[in-house]
Order: sequence, then structure tokens, then C-alpha cells
Amino acid sequence: MRTAFIRTLIELARNDKRIFLLVGDLGYGVVEPFAQEFPDRFINVGVAEQNLTGIAAGLALSGKIVFTYSIANFSTLRCLEQIRNDVCYHNADVKIVAVGGGVAYGALGVTHHGTEDIAILRALPNMKVLCPADPVEAELATRAIAAAPGPAYLRLGKSGEPRIYRTPPVFEIGKAIEILPGKEVVVLATGSVVRNAIEACQNVAENGIEVGIYSVHTIKPLDQELIAKLAFQTRLMITVEEHSHLGGLGSAVAEIFTEVPNLRCQLKRIGLPDAFFQEVGSQEFLLSRYLSAAALEESIMESCSLGKGTSLGASAIGS
Repeated sequence: MRTAFIRTLIELARNDKRIFLLVGDLGYGVVEPFAQEFPDRFINVGVAEQNLTGIAAGLALSGKIVFTYSIANFSTLRCLEQIRNDVCYHNADVKIVAVGGGVAYGALGVTHHGTEDIAILRALPNMKVLCPADPVEAELATRAIAAAPGPAYLRLGKSGEPRIYRTPPVFEIGKAIEILPGKEVVVLATGSVVRNAIEACQNVAENGIEVGIYSVHTIKPLDQELIAKLAFQTRLMITVEEHSHLGGLGSAVAEIFTEVPNLRCQLKRIGLPDAFFQEVGSQEFLLSRYLSAAALEESIMESCSLGKGTSLGASAIGS
């Protein structure tokens, strides 16, 4: 996704001199092509994300379209006050690009895990939150936020994410993409873990359960119309995200369930636990217990078994 992002940003910058890129002293292998082609529109602020965000807001308020780039927790939590007061309060045209959302930097420990960023960013007024599933969505999301005025948060994987789409889908901020049709059970997934959810749903379908899956690449604004429609059509909706199960996609969907009357659909949220990881290891290792394809398949099958034949007057939420 990182390569798709920077390639797209360079293409956009060739046609729009307002586009700037600010980085927090990292990602040289990724951002160097931009720095070499646009040296006057590239700034390495150093390991100083608060200053980076303040400079980005200042440039944006002078008419620039500014992209900031750093590791997920540093580009969000470290400079949260500047994002809130300098960027969001002024509705400044700053796009916060985070690399390594979730536990992509698992081997570096909790300080480098981005597992609460979606919850925090989506609470900020004026902020859009996008989590693409693969390099194709990453390219389309980059183009979309560049064209949409105001703040945006783009959460990328670290690297090496495989393509999900053979051809680019129709992409619109706030509109989920159907990947597999199916109405008996509907899975809403976001970010790089979508690929695991697809594999899990394909395996579940072999057991005779009709499972549909959607890539919810935009968590704010959420595709409320589609989710409400699906909730009336299915008996079980499951959300999947590489994020704490508190405050992210699952919570956003649960909010819709509380606002739409007469829903009889069951809701289950699958995400990371509300805890710091006590283990250090690769992203694959840390996700194996919760979000690997096998773990998701088991969780979906268990949820289908529990929900089959039930008639719930209110949504039931698991984690």
C-alpha cells in the first residue's frame, strides 16, 4: 500500500502544485522519489510530529494540500492536540497518512502498535477516516482524499499487501464495496485484514452458509444507508478490524444499530482485545489468535451456530 500511495501522490503532485509532503524522519525508501522530483514541496520535519502537524496546518491555511506521513501511532497519538486544534478546528486541508496501522510493527512492541487510532480520529469533528484493504484501494483512497477538501486520515498497511481486486472498483468516500455477495450472514471488514476475512468467508461458504463480505474502506463517514439496509436483510452481521474492538468499525456499526428502529439482526464485533500485547512478534504471529483467516473462520462459524434460529429484539454484541 505504501508504494501505491506514493506513486499516486507523485502523479497528483505533477498536476497540482499545491500538494506538499511532510514526513517524520522515516520512510526514505518510500518517499525519496517524491523528494527528488519535488524538493521544494517536501519537508522532513524530523522526529517531531507535533511540529510536523502544526507546519502542515499552516501550509494548508495558506492554500496548500498537505500530506503528512509517519507510523500510525506517532502520526496520530503523539500530535493529537495539534490535529484537533490546528487541523480539525480550522477544517484545514491536511491529509494524515499513517503507515503500519494495527500491529504491522509488531516486532517493535506496543509503542509502535496502532490499535486505537481509528477510535480517536473518528471522534474528531471534520475528520474523515479511510482504511483501504489493498494497494488498489490505497491508490483510489489517495486520489479521493486529495480531491476532498478538509482533514482526512488514511490508514495504510506496512508493505506487501496482496491485491484483492483484478480491476479497480468504483470507489467513493463513505460507500462500502461489495466483494462477495450473500445475505444469510454479512461480514463488514476494513483495512488489510479484509483479505483474511475473504478467505475465511470462502471457507465458511463451503459449509453451506451464504456469507457476503464488504470492504468498508471508509469508517467516517460510514455507509449508514447500506449497513441499515443489510441489517434488515440478514440475520447476522459481523465486523472485522485490526484495531481494538472498542471505538472502531464495530462500534461505529453498533451506533447505527441503536439508531435504526425495529432491527432484528444480531451483531458481532471481531477485533483486538482491550489490552496491550504482552508478546512481541511479527504481525502474522500477533494476529494469529484473533484475525488470521483460520481464527476468523472459527469465530464466524461459532457466531452462525449461536445466532441460527434466534430472533433477537436488540443487537447482541460480542468481541
